[in-house]
Amino acid sequence: MGAGQSKADTEEKVFYNETPIQFSQDVVNHLSDRSMSPDTSPERQSTLDAHVRARIQAELQHLRAEEESVQKEIELALERENIDREMSSAGGEPSDEVAEGDVKNSMTLMGDLEEIRTKVDRFQARKQLSDYPAVKESGEAVVLCYRQNPTAPLDCWREVREFNASVAQAESQHLASLR
Repeated sequence: MGAGQSKADTEEKVFYNETPIQFSQDVVNHLSDRSMSPDTSPERQSTLDAHVRARIQAELQHLRAEEESVQKEIELALERENIDREMSSAGGEPSDEVAEGDVKNSMTLMGDLEEIRTKVDRFQARKQLSDYPAVKESGEAVVLCYRQNPTAPLDCWREVREFNASVAQAESQHLASLR
């Protein structure tokens, strides 16, 4: 109350400098060139580009993390739904205890996985050519002939015929062993 003026002063106040300020013509030209051109300097543009790239990368990481969490939620919901469906089809009551259902299903899956492994091992053992040395020898003869005659592969017709005959014999032996 009384410390400040109650009316706004509408008059412009101009202060005059007693020492003249002078700028070189280079500074004036540089400032006027910048104000005239709407383009940004290369240094400024690279800084802006780096900043934009950093923000895009941050947003991309955020979106990937969000997508991953949504996928996990969907997988969990589908897993619960499948367990409930399995429990109801097995005659049991669907429960919220996922671990108990997982143990049964995991044990069944482990048994199935072990059965598949044994089948694969048997298949691999059957696939070995050690039981059929004639097939292996005639196959190596065909490969050797092709390597010796790279420009005339038709000269290897005898080796190919022998290989086909040994394969046919091995097939008939294998089919006979399955009966």
